[in-house]
Amino acid sequence: MPNNYFQFKLFKINQDKTAMKVGTDGVLLGAWTNCNIATKVLDVGTGTGLIALMMAQRSKAMIEAVEIEINAWLQAKTNFENSPWAYRLKVENASFQSYCDKGLVKIYDLIVCNPPFFNNSYKPESPQREIARHSILLSPLDLVSGVNQLLKDEGLFSVILPFSTHKEFIEIAEKNDLFCCRITIVRPLPNLEPHRVLMEFRKQQINCIENSLCIETGERHQYSADYIELTKDFYLNF
Repeated sequence: MPNNYFQFKLFKINQDKTAMKVGTDGVLLGAWTNCNIATKVLDVGTGTGLIALMMAQRSKAMIEAVEIEINAWLQAKTNFENSPWAYRLKVENASFQSYCDKGLVKIYDLIVCNPPFFNNSYKPESPQREIARHSILLSPLDLVSGVNQLLKDEGLFSVILPFSTHKEFIEIAEKNDLFCCRITIVRPLPNLEPHRVLMEFRKQQINCIENSLCIETGERHQYSADYIELTKDFYLNF
């Protein structure tokens, strides 16, 4: 059974009320995202609040989050309140679409999202887990349209997706005037095919910087030097 909490170096994630627990995808995105000059950040579909908390640790930005599932919203709210950065964090219980419908325009210089992307796979029995893992309530088009509306002209949008769907997402984003400017292809092991892609978008079309990352070296829980370097400020054992 998953633990009811996950302890990082500077904060703790309680996860007993949420369907989706702390996972590698969220940690990757939170550690990889460029937040150096961010002043106002939005985390779309925050879940436990993990990525928002990582942004708080890595920056001095004011951070807002939106979460549609009521139990996840309550969990994130508690995790924010118990963190060292509670005064810079807040979360709203709403869908991303309704959040955008409030008429907010170009107010964030960074938007991050670990989205529900298993849109063609078998749907799990738990309604909460179904919401968290499937794009039934947030399609790629809804996501990029909302990001385009809320992101400042010079802002950045970061997302993690399965390798199998990332090219289609790039095409949808380009049709909404968001262009991929940085990409990292992620492999779980050196001898396995890529399974995730970290992507950064902006509203200006520039040359895209591409690199790769392997999480483990070949032995179970023997992590690569690159992965350790990326996540060392968060994991207790790094």
